[in-house]
Amino acid sequence: MYRFSNTVIGFLNLFTLLASIPIIGAGLWMARSSTTCENFLQTPLLVIGFVVLVISLAGFIGACFHVAWALWLYLVIMLFLIAALMGLTLFGFAVTSRGGGVEVPGRVYREYRLQDYSPWLTNRIKDPRYWSTIRGCILGSRTCEKLQFWTPLDYMQKDMTPIQSGCCKPPTACNYNMATMVTQDPDCFRWNNNPTMLCYECDSCKAGVLEDIRRDWHKLSVLNVIVLVFLIGIYCIGCCAFRNARRAETDYPYGENRMTKVRPRWDYYWWRWWHDKKEQLY
Repeated sequence: MYRFSNTVIGFLNLFTLLASIPIIGAGLWMARSSTTCENFLQTPLLVIGFVVLVISLAGFIGACFHVAWALWLYLVIMLFLIAALMGLTLFGFAVTSRGGGVEVPGRVYREYRLQDYSPWLTNRIKDPRYWSTIRGCILGSRTCEKLQFWTPLDYMQKDMTPIQSGCCKPPTACNYNMATMVTQDPDCFRWNNNPTMLCYECDSCKAGVLEDIRRDWHKLSVLNVIVLVFLIGIYCIGCCAFRNARRAETDYPYGENRMTKVRPRWDYYWWRWWHDKKEQLY
């Protein structure tokens, strides 16, 4: 079974090394695109791709060619990666624990309120720079065009995505037949029939986007737990491969099989002196 850990690490890192190439390519392709949403995703893709490339290259060289310093670098980066991923996973579960929307009587879809979500997410979505980027993404996706030909019966029987529920229509509780609307939801006043405006500046629209983010982030956090277990297992195998590489650099690849120093007990010399004295007396 000796060197088995090196073989496993070598094959796994060769696979991840090849996998990092399309990740980096996708990030560079998105950098050339003029679409706002794709530019928003390019930086995480490039960072992930280059980190995977460096880790895989160090692990592959260290495991296959028994280079101890490369495996040491691989293990250090892996340790930081595991710690960062663990922190990100815990943070993800913390910020996605709230939300989910409220049921609307007589309707299939749900409606979403901004105050129901994590304060950190709420502050981020309220930032005008981030919101202008996301608003451009929603307009570019033409999400609301799918609801243009819905009948009142469709609104009663069909479900909506969180973004459609929050951005493409006013809140269901709005009543525009009343003479005064002082007590109504502020989003009722922000609604506009213009296809480029609709309810894109409503808090309900921001809440709908947060619900989409919450769902995706929660799924990602669950996936992160699986990846963490996998990485910890790989890290343990990598430690064995590092030990093998260190042994390969010495004259005793299987470990020295001899005693290098024998240290007698503390009372050995005293006992020896007493034994010699007795022999002289008798």
